[in-house]
Amino acid sequence: MLFRTAVEDDLDRLLGCVVDESISWAHPERLLSFLESGNYRYDRIWLAVADDGEILARAVWWGFPDGAPLALDCLYVHPSVDDRVGLAAELLRRAHDAYGRAIEYHVFVTNGWREHPKAAAAIAWRWEAAGRAGLTEELERLRYEWTAGPVPEPSDRLVFRGEDDDEVFVEAFRRVAVGTLDFHTRQALATTDPLEQAREDVRDYRSMRGDRSWWRLAYDKSGDLVGVALPSANDGGPVAGYLGVVPEHRGHGYVDDLLGEITRVHAERGVQRIVADTDSGNVPMARAFERAGYHNFAIRLVLSANPVNA
Repeated sequence: MLFRTAVEDDLDRLLGCVVDESISWAHPERLLSFLESGNYRYDRIWLAVADDGEILARAVWWGFPDGAPLALDCLYVHPSVDDRVGLAAELLRRAHDAYGRAIEYHVFVTNGWREHPKAAAAIAWRWEAAGRAGLTEELERLRYEWTAGPVPEPSDRLVFRGEDDDEVFVEAFRRVAVGTLDFHTRQALATTDPLEQAREDVRDYRSMRGDRSWWRLAYDKSGDLVGVALPSANDGGPVAGYLGVVPEHRGHGYVDDLLGEITRVHAERGVQRIVADTDSGNVPMARAFERAGYHNFAIRLVLSANPVNA
């Protein structure tokens, strides 16, 4: 058996890798579209290939066209393989060694997936394989959508302003991160300087499809910074990219004002659907989405490496 990255000549065989389980995966239409856009690249697709050339396992990573891979998008093992957990784990380990790090694995499932035996079984063997390959931190994120509901009125207690200087947003991100309930931010801060972590976040949001001019800082009537509101967009369309309140202004419901501003900015452009995620453990944020008319429509499961042990 040979473990290697894919090449263009593999395309027909790649398209023949079909997942018949009720989870998200790199189906043929998605594979072709993202290979064209550069979000998938042949050197980000790892294969376990039999001696006769048949693909026995396939792992597909997503990323921005010119950057490093950011998330494992699909993990497939041929039905003929007896030990699919072992083969998938070995494929991931080899890819991680080549990348120099263990990259997050994202899977999208429907609400209540644990009560659906087929979905639960599809997740179980992938989770075990990913865990063997170093992805031991589990996170469940709630996916919300706003679909042309009532548009919030402008806040009567906050003033929202744009800001061209990224470093001003970096400092705001750094302040918002203190005491945050967001899992990924807390995980990053375990090993990264707070200022550098904030700069990395700003760089990531700048690389998204949303317009930088949409970004807003929120101030109270006395001119104190209250928080950050970033309407943005990804490959799927408009999103509530980021919002957060600085610690000294928490507890006053400002999250509703920030989310309202993001929703209003998108709605004024004629947007009919806005998507947003939050950790299942971030109850205040989940309740804010529900108050704002967002509906929980799906779940994103994320496996990642423990930053301390990575």
